[in-house]
Amino acid sequence: MTSTPDVIVVGAGIVGAACAHYAARAGLKVTVLDRGPVAGGTTGSGEGNLLVSDKAPGPELELALQSAELWRELAEQLPRGVEYEPKGGLVVASDEAALTALRTFAAAQEKAGVTVREVPADRLPHLEPHLAPGLAGGVHYPQDAQVMPALAAARLLRASGAELRPGQEVTGLLTGPGGAVRGVRTASGVLHAPYVVNAAGTWGGELARLAGVLLPVLPRRGFVLVTEPLPRVVRHKVYAADYVADVASDSAALQTSPVVEGTPAGPVLIGASRERVGFDRTLSVPALRRLAAGATALFPVLAGVRVIRTYAGFRPYLPDHLPAIGADPRVPGLLHACGHEGAGIGLAPVTGRIIAECLVGGQPPLDISPFDPARFEAEGGA
Repeated sequence: MTSTPDVIVVGAGIVGAACAHYAARAGLKVTVLDRGPVAGGTTGSGEGNLLVSDKAPGPELELALQSAELWRELAEQLPRGVEYEPKGGLVVASDEAALTALRTFAAAQEKAGVTVREVPADRLPHLEPHLAPGLAGGVHYPQDAQVMPALAAARLLRASGAELRPGQEVTGLLTGPGGAVRGVRTASGVLHAPYVVNAAGTWGGELARLAGVLLPVLPRRGFVLVTEPLPRVVRHKVYAADYVADVASDSAALQTSPVVEGTPAGPVLIGASRERVGFDRTLSVPALRRLAAGATALFPVLAGVRVIRTYAGFRPYLPDHLPAIGADPRVPGLLHACGHEGAGIGLAPVTGRIIAECLVGGQPPLDISPFDPARFEAEGGA
């Protein structure tokens, strides 16, 4: 029988792995539970984006800038197999109106600390030789990077030294005097700990309900196309400027905007689609067609390339597009680290560091009040 952990992290995706990693570095004994395998949820269906380019000035961009630095540190500590690649991003505009809007957006980001480099139309081929002709211009974001998310989660968990218990679904929370968390209940028994971290991704709302509190996490489905292995025809993460608007949209309808990137292993990854359809994994042919059409419009060379597979994932979406990070003031001992939507892989390290500081009574690296897990309480009640 193992000794009682200091903290239980629920969720073995990239965010849960980062929470375990930084909590262990702070000297805590950590146990990680997941209803499935490591990276079996959103993390295993992600492209591995580590982006600052798609975030407007504000709290999420502050998270992203700090997390980009932490990813660089982790890349030096983790094996090369995690495929960390600081390749940069390139956002392109199809016409002058889109370019004007992109310039305005980039200028505001630059004031907030993002490195931006405008690329005139005639210089685009120097960055991406296979881009379609006729684009109005773009902006290069050298701070953007990519990682292989499932491997990164596994390596972070291993580096943490945490006890990992896959296939353990949490069915209830144990509480003590005053409703304080004292552990979790699973089908195989109970596990005691003074702290529980909700890193359950799209199921974060369900875990919050077990504690009797509201955290309105919803799934937002997206598809990714994966091509056959190719020589490096796409050097950066390349996407159309309207992708930023889609990320910020509240629409439940299908939205697609071309996002194309190569990988060290050879396949090209093609996204991005967004729609709110619950946990429906049904293959959407219209979504796949739109993704393929958008990708070949940006990179005509891909028209003759085979797609070898496609997969769907669910982004954990909160109504204000900000994650819930930190201690829940309604339930002592419960902390949340979920609701990152499509940015969880990029924001995982800073989220893990914030959670660790909260656990040990330290100072978070930035103001975390915008991510207060209780901020939705007045809107809907528990």
